[in-house]
Amino acid sequence: MAAQLRVYRQKIDSTKSMQKIFKAMELMATSRIARARSRVSAATPYARAITRAVSAVASQHDLDHPLTTEPERVRRSLVVVLTSDRGLAGSYSANALKKAEGLVTRLGEAGSEAKLYLVGRKAQAYYQFRRRAFERAWTGDTDAPTYALAREIAEAVLAEFTTPYEKGGVDEIHVVYTQFQSMVSQVPQVLRLLPLEVSEQRVTDESELLPLYEFEPEPAQVLDALLPRYIESRIFAALLQSSASELASRQRAMKQAGDNAGDLIRTYTRLANTARQAEITQELSEIVAGADALAAS
Repeated sequence: MAAQLRVYRQKIDSTKSMQKIFKAMELMATSRIARARSRVSAATPYARAITRAVSAVASQHDLDHPLTTEPERVRRSLVVVLTSDRGLAGSYSANALKKAEGLVTRLGEAGSEAKLYLVGRKAQAYYQFRRRAFERAWTGDTDAPTYALAREIAEAVLAEFTTPYEKGGVDEIHVVYTQFQSMVSQVPQVLRLLPLEVSEQRVTDESELLPLYEFEPEPAQVLDALLPRYIESRIFAALLQSSASELASRQRAMKQAGDNAGDLIRTYTRLANTARQAEITQELSEIVAGADALAAS
């Protein structure tokens, strides 16, 4: 009985220690979410402005440009998968990987080979464990990404896109990231970066009209100059969205873990009290039995 009581007390102590860790990680994630969300808000106007500029160039001129021309057949696709470097973030990385796997499956069914670019140790470990090939991987600070990282990824994917298929290039580029919608809702998304999708839209508000530009030099050269910045801004926006989603998922997961630890502590305390009461009852019974034996003798 005493041994059982010691086990329960050890479990209570260890669970209390884990609860403190969960609480600390919850507070850290909570303190960083506000900054992550402000970075998303700060990057959005620039991303929208450059997207409007690129859309204006592509839609107002009949350009035969490889960046806006749909290939007759997609033979090879590049998929950039954004996950986290660290765990303890609930199903954040698992959901992004599931979305990426679904995309790779659809591409394969359409006859397109998928080349993988991975961001985050979770994605790298996932494919390494399954011994599946990937081209490149970036790790470090996924919960606080830098623009330099976005530029490096953008240069790599543009190099793949501008390389001929026969030399290992790709026909299209997709990004799988997690969109931050609210503190309780983060949704994995697939964004096709290239080729650009130029579509006719009915405008109901004058504010939606694209501006008319006069280009110097030619529109194709302007598009060549704008595209790297456009790709950088879209990838950086996806990184920031994923960062905010990771922190929100970690905050929610750590709060749930802390609550579960509290439930375990209460359960172990109740069991320990029951064991202690049983031990006291047994000791009293032994004392009474001993006294009766002495009285009888």
